[in-house]
Order: sequence, then C-alpha cells, then structure tokens
Amino acid sequence: MKLRSSPPSPFGRKVKVGAFLCGIHLDIEWADTSSPTDSLRTQNPLGKIPVLLREDGAAIYDSPVILEYLDDLAGGGCILPASGEARFQALTTQALADGLMDAALLQVYEVRMRAEGERSTKWMDSQAGKVARALKALEAAPPSHGPVSAVADVGEIALACALGYLDLRFAGSWRADHAALVNWLDAFAARVPAFEATRAPS
Repeated sequence: MKLRSSPPSPFGRKVKVGAFLCGIHLDIEWADTSSPTDSLRTQNPLGKIPVLLREDGAAIYDSPVILEYLDDLAGGGCILPASGEARFQALTTQALADGLMDAALLQVYEVRMRAEGERSTKWMDSQAGKVARALKALEAAPPSHGPVSAVADVGEIALACALGYLDLRFAGSWRADHAALVNWLDAFAARVPAFEATRAPS
C-alpha cells in the first residue's frame, strides 16, 4: 500500500507511526497539496493529506480512518482498543490532539499564504487559543498508558505527533509551561522508536 503525505505533516506522521506499530509496511509518496495537477485531488476530493492507497487503488482518508483501517488489518486491538471506555478515551484524545494540530496548521498557513498586511490577528488569536486550551487540558491529565495496548493507542500517537509539530513549527515554545506533557512525550518516544524515526527535517 502507498501513503501519500509530506514529511512535515503531523497527520501523515500519525499514520506512519501507527503502521509501524501494527507491523504494516507502507510505501511513502510525496503529495503536493498546493498543486492543481497533483493526483491527490482525485484521490481525495478535498485535496488533503494523508491518503492511503490500497493495493486495489481504492483511497482511504483521512488519518483517523486510516488508523482504524490499519488496526483492522492487524487483527484489531493493535492501536485502537476494541471496545468500552478505553476505546472512547483513545478516540476522544485523538480528536483533541487532531484539533490541536488543525489549529496549529491554520496559524502556519495564515503566515504562509497571506502577506503580512493581510493577516488576521483575530483569526490567529482564535487558533492560538484552541492550542492553548488543548495543551492546558492535556497537561492536567496526560494520557495514561494502560494494558489495553501493547505499545500505544491512537490517542497517544496523535498527541505525540501534535506536540512534535509544535516543536517543528513553533520552536517548542509549549514546553516551558507544560512539564507534565514534556515528561509524557519523553516516555512515549522511549517506548515508540517510530516516533523519532518519523521526525521531519527541521
């Protein structure tokens, strides 16, 4: 199978880490989300990454669906608890971490796509507020790694990739006020070597 993504994408990184934990090999192919001629727009009409192309050519998107598909291929219970409270906790943490990544990406795009005089301070502040509130909630209660997963679940993977993206694009400024999350991320990286292996170049 082929994963269409880009090295800096935290959502693509989620899938790469999940595939590693499920023992599934993916060929990685660069996708240019800004190019109208890239086949990405036919693979996912939204033109968003990541997209997983199955062996029959069928496309699956986006990252939460791909991770669930990989878990199913691996027999279930690999990165997604099968049922009960653990499953919904993992999915809720994933949703919060995905929202954090979305808000961080929107800040990056605002700077990248608009000239300085055209940028909206109100919009930037709104997105930064989402990131700050998510970090505050996660700092108060970082995910606890329990027996439901051999290594990590989708919530933990998503959070690690969200924090990694903040390191990449915001110079790790989150770290000063979130000691519990710093410790949590260090522990995650120690037990999940794929996290470091999928780090994007600075």
